[in-house]
Amino acid sequence: MALMPKRVKHRKNQRGRIRGEATRGNRVVFGDFGLQSLQGGWISAATIEAGRIAAQQYIRNEGRLYIRIFPHKSITSIPLETRMGKGKGEPEYWAATVKPGTVLYELGGVSEQAAKICFARLAHKMPVKVKMIRRRPA
Repeated sequence: MALMPKRVKHRKNQRGRIRGEATRGNRVVFGDFGLQSLQGGWISAATIEAGRIAAQQYIRNEGRLYIRIFPHKSITSIPLETRMGKGKGEPEYWAATVKPGTVLYELGGVSEQAAKICFARLAHKMPVKVKMIRRRPA
């Protein structure tokens, strides 16, 4: 089941621009290792779910996976071969807006080697460049 908001104030929103680095959600908080984005972009709810499934299949019941992003943005599109005019298209899918530095997923309770392999599987599914980071000692 793909993620989406229960209800929204506005069904259609503007595209906007992704500017600057992430200042929030940019460090590992819940787990021991994290997958951090190096680029900005949109990550669809289906992609987030595909990443979750890939990670869960690898770690089975050993560790815990935390998803740190949520798709709040509706992405609209007009059907193909439609003439100009007639307004904005209907919402096609939901996406999470990601800035460079945002932590996408976190893993806890697994070894570093297992986390590295799991995040490599996840990285293949992501539309942005990512890297694995470690939790900083508090």
